[in-house]
Amino acid sequence: MPRIIGVDIPNEKRIEIALTYIHGIGRHTSSEILKKVNIDPSMRANKLSPDEISRLNEIIQSEHGVEGELRRDVSANIKRLISIHAYRGLRHRLGLPVRGQRTHTNARTRKGPRRGAVAIKKKR
Repeated sequence: MPRIIGVDIPNEKRIEIALTYIHGIGRHTSSEILKKVNIDPSMRANKLSPDEISRLNEIIQSEHGVEGELRRDVSANIKRLISIHAYRGLRHRLGLPVRGQRTHTNARTRKGPRRGAVAIKKKR
């Protein structure tokens, strides 16, 4: 398994798809990177030479915010929204949908599993 920027990418996948296993790189960015490095997108990841892997590492590190750096940026942005008491920050803090989705029904991903009503039994 080739390691690019500390991430093991799958051996048997095309390199264009394998690069998307790195957080912050999608299909479009992957194809742009491969054009810059002059690597055939249909090549399998296990066929990469050490020289090609080092060129990929250089391009990705110099031009794209990926993995830990990107995660830190995103969490810093969320903390900033919370600290300035923005509406979006409030939604993040409460664990509710941030982008205007309805919450009467759905939104279970953000709200978590349903909490059932506790039945109160009468004493006789």
